[in-house]
Parts: sequence; C-alpha cells; structure tokens
Amino acid sequence: MTRFSVRTIPAPAMRDEPRYDLTTRLGALELPNPVLTASGCAAAGRELDQFFDVSALGAVVTKSILLDPRSGRPTPRMAETASGMLNSIGLQGPGIDAFLEHDLPWLHGKGARAVVSIAGGSVDEYAELAGRLRGAPGLSALEVNISCPNVADRGLVFACDPRAAASVISAVRARSAPDVPVLAKLSPDVTDIVAIARACVEAGADGLSMINTLLGMAIDTDTLRPHLGGVTGGLSGPAVKPVAVRCIWQVHAALPEVPIVGMGGVRTGLDALEMILAGASAVAVGTATFGDPSAPVRVLTELRHALVDRGLPTVADAVGYAHRPVAPP
Repeated sequence: MTRFSVRTIPAPAMRDEPRYDLTTRLGALELPNPVLTASGCAAAGRELDQFFDVSALGAVVTKSILLDPRSGRPTPRMAETASGMLNSIGLQGPGIDAFLEHDLPWLHGKGARAVVSIAGGSVDEYAELAGRLRGAPGLSALEVNISCPNVADRGLVFACDPRAAASVISAVRARSAPDVPVLAKLSPDVTDIVAIARACVEAGADGLSMINTLLGMAIDTDTLRPHLGGVTGGLSGPAVKPVAVRCIWQVHAALPEVPIVGMGGVRTGLDALEMILAGASAVAVGTATFGDPSAPVRVLTELRHALVDRGLPTVADAVGYAHRPVAPP
C-alpha cells in the first residue's frame, strides 16, 4: 500500500522588496495580514493545516457554531454550477460544548487568531453563544452569521430586516467582552444592504463580513429533479465576486470608518486587491480552497506582490483607494 506524506507549507517567504506593511485592523483587533479563511469551508482549520501553517494567515474564521449538535440538511448537499458552487449543508456541526473543548483550544495552541462564527434560530440563542464564548482563550473576534431563519418569526432571515439584524447584534454585543470585535455577516439577498449594515453598526457591530452566499438552485436535467436534497442552497465562487465587490463598495461609501471583511469568489491576490480597493480591510478565501487547499497563503503572497507593484506600501493605503477622486490630468 502506497503512503503519501503531506507537506506543510511554511509562512510565505519575504524576499527583498520595497518596505511594506500588511497589518490591518478590525476594530480593536490588529491582524498581521489581511487574508482570512471564509466560514464553512474548512471547519476550524485542521484540514487546511495539513497543507500550510494556519497561523500564517491573518485569522481563521470557523464554521458557524450552534448551541447544540446538528446533523444538517439531506443529501446531496453540493452541486457545481458555471463558475460557482451550490451548497446546502445546513450548518452541520458538533455544537458549542464540543467546539470549546476541542476546536478553539486547538487553534489557540497553533497560535492562530480565531474568529468564531456563531449562528442561531433566535436572538436568545445568539446571546447564549456569545456568553459561552466570553473569555474563552484564543477568541479574537466573533462573526455573527445572521443569515439564519428566525424560528420565532415565521422563518424571517435576520439579515434581511434591519430591526431583526440589529436585535441580534445588540444581544451579542451585550454578552461579549468589550475588547472582542463583533462582526455582522451580511446577506446580499436584500434590496438595500447599506440599510442592514447601518442598523448593525448602530446596534454595536465593530465591523462587517460581506458577503454571505447568494440563494440559488439547480435542477438535474437527467433526473428532472433539484440537484440538492434541500432544493435551494448558497451560491459561492467566482460567479458571486462582482456582487461582493458591489456590496463592499456601497457600504464603504456610506460607512467609510467601518472595517469590512470582504469575501465571495476570491481566488487570486488580484481578486483580494479588488475587494480592498472597494473598501475591505481584509478578505476571506473560501470556495477556492476546495480545488487548492493552499489558496489562502498563495493569495496572501500574490496580494503582497500586487500591493508593492502598485506602489502601495501598506494595506491601509489600499483600503477604499478606488473611491478617491481621479486627479485631473
């Protein structure tokens, strides 16, 4: 039986180049670089750590954690589409107790900065999760996944209503440590994403993660039935990047002081740079890791070179650069 060894890729090497500074800030949290993992694509990072040192990234964003274990939605759960992927996982996971016992300590031991994504079916569930995580060693920030059905309000998605979104963020902020940033993860499936973003910030969000997947569907033309067991699913990958860039642009224009983690179709350093130019202070790599598990560190290296090549010595110099007025000739 042939055995294959897994090679660990070290942090990106720094060659002789002009001075640069990759540090960035998400509220009170300073990160050594702006590249993160996207929630849901690598659980708590163990899978990716086989291919590179996860502590080399700005942070690891965990799969969304629920209060109780959850088996998820029926199979099949994934389907390929043109330039994208549909998933209907249904937030399968072990629950907060197992996460606090196994996953967060592992990330802390690795020296990785952990941004813990939380999800719930009610405001009280979100608040309880925030309270359980308060003071947990290794917690760097909370990402509040408000794209979940509000079971107390006939299936309303929190992220689609400013008041519902604000109620979740306010409850999480009240139960979280003051020095732990709270990031609201926004859905693009809304008429006015700026209104949702503003409501979340006014409720206490220190920053925003955007965008979550778009709701989509595919039908198998052989079986004549939906591809996914759950019928609809979240569309991610290159197809959604223009939507993500548009959302980041609009929110940064309206709320220029609010840090944004941009995500949605980031495959290369230039994709990451595009989101930063639109207004993101950091970017997250998700679907790309399914085809290239080392994508996050590759994107980081490519982004560093792209910044230097364009005469942008710091990430801060690039954030929102595309909004600047064009100098007259």
